[in-house]
Amino acid sequence: MATSSSRRSVRLAVVGTGGMANAHAKQFLAIPGVRLTAACDIDQARVEAYAAEHGVAAAYTDLGKLLREAPVDAVVVATPDAFHTPVTLECLRAGKHVLCEKPLALNHAEAKRMVAAASRAGVINMVNFSYRSWPAIQAVADLVQRGGLGDLRHVEASYLQAWLPSKIWGNWRTKPAWLWRLSTRHGSNGVLGDVGVHIVDFASYPAGAVSKVYCQLQAFPKAPGNRIGEYRLDANDSATMSVTFKNGALGVIHTTRWCGGHANRLYLKLAGTTGTVEIDGDRGTDVYRICAGRDLDSCTWREKKAKASPNNQERFIRAVRTGVTEQPDFARGAEVQKVLDAGFASAAVDAPVKV
Repeated sequence: MATSSSRRSVRLAVVGTGGMANAHAKQFLAIPGVRLTAACDIDQARVEAYAAEHGVAAAYTDLGKLLREAPVDAVVVATPDAFHTPVTLECLRAGKHVLCEKPLALNHAEAKRMVAAASRAGVINMVNFSYRSWPAIQAVADLVQRGGLGDLRHVEASYLQAWLPSKIWGNWRTKPAWLWRLSTRHGSNGVLGDVGVHIVDFASYPAGAVSKVYCQLQAFPKAPGNRIGEYRLDANDSATMSVTFKNGALGVIHTTRWCGGHANRLYLKLAGTTGTVEIDGDRGTDVYRICAGRDLDSCTWREKKAKASPNNQERFIRAVRTGVTEQPDFARGAEVQKVLDAGFASAAVDAPVKV
């Protein structure tokens, strides 16, 4: 599969043409040599509108037919979470490279099946932990790997959203696109499964693997009887985790949809024996603050500008062209899913659980 050409044409299909599919189209179409040749969705009107908006050559409502007929090298799976595993497995059986939206699966067992299937198919596989596209997290991960903070001791990470107490993204009470995220019946694993997957990756990418989790979950009342129409609002909307990393560091990872004033804020602080570093998404995606070395004695912070880095879509296309899988791959997606599974298990027994 390897090629020496960095501009070889890559033909993409997008499966699931809701909100995230539009972001993928924008990113992929900005890459020279990439063409969107097909799209698929169970809603014919939606997929046809998507195809018209993004210049997609063919629109399908049957994935099997797309895989048999359309000239496609790779597939972007942007369906709701519950369909990630079956859709991805079908694409892998057809020998297609796959970029799957997060979370990779609904649980670690499903994720392991996807890892094994991708290995058997011998294709490029990546999961879209979209915040890996931030230059700041790439710079900080490199800093930690080079020993720039010494030995890690403490980690603080949070992902805060405001859409339950506000209308920052519209009136969620009237939109299925938001209501399904609050309903286990509609395939949601709540805020922990939806965006907790992001902050677990964001924290453990630079900090290292997690070995133990103590998690608490809560679904606060949001409507009379906690129900709106067909949606029973029972999926967790707030999650806190006390974690131990394999390197011995302790940490706190938390996420909520109830934090007014923060539309979509990721925050990370890593403290080591020779320095502390901080990323605050509200300040920017390409800046971080550091207090290290001689600055420790005076608690002086310095802001740094991170170098530009490829986004996940660019990494995926580069991998397809070279035949060399890049991060984050399915194995990483499964590793993060294992932490989330431990979180759900811990919340169920109200006790720490080993990962």
